[in-house]
Amino acid sequence: MRDGYSDAEGRGMTTPVPSNDDVFAHFHDVHVDRDNLEHYRALMTGRLVINRCDDCGHWIYPHRPLCPACLSWSVSPREVGGEGRVYMYTLLHQSRDPNKPLTEPMGLAAIELAEQAGLRYLSRVVGCAGEALFHGMPVRLTWTTEADGRRWPAFAPVGEG
Repeated sequence: MRDGYSDAEGRGMTTPVPSNDDVFAHFHDVHVDRDNLEHYRALMTGRLVINRCDDCGHWIYPHRPLCPACLSWSVSPREVGGEGRVYMYTLLHQSRDPNKPLTEPMGLAAIELAEQAGLRYLSRVVGCAGEALFHGMPVRLTWTTEADGRRWPAFAPVGEG
């Protein structure tokens, strides 16, 4: 990020960085705090960022202000590459909204990101039937858009599986 702009999706295109007010308004129903604010700001610009220790390089998720590896308070958000593997998963058969029932089970997974063993991000798995999901499946970051226009990170299988 530089001068209020970010390099969206690493393609040399710059997009305005959302203000704090923009982030809180966009994610009005999500618990946004000082430890995860940059994560949600990045989601608005199509990037997945996770906190990382500036001293020892340990990735920290869920977001916290203190590194659990070296106890440093020097933590900052960094973009991840988006490659990983399914660590564990479940199939959701019932929607939270009774007015919008699911037509097929939704795959939800803890994705172990390539950046660090044990760094797991919880997300949807898309582009894959529930019965085709398996532990260790290689996946790559993609994005889904909800009816309200919010984009969320999701993961899709890489290759033939």
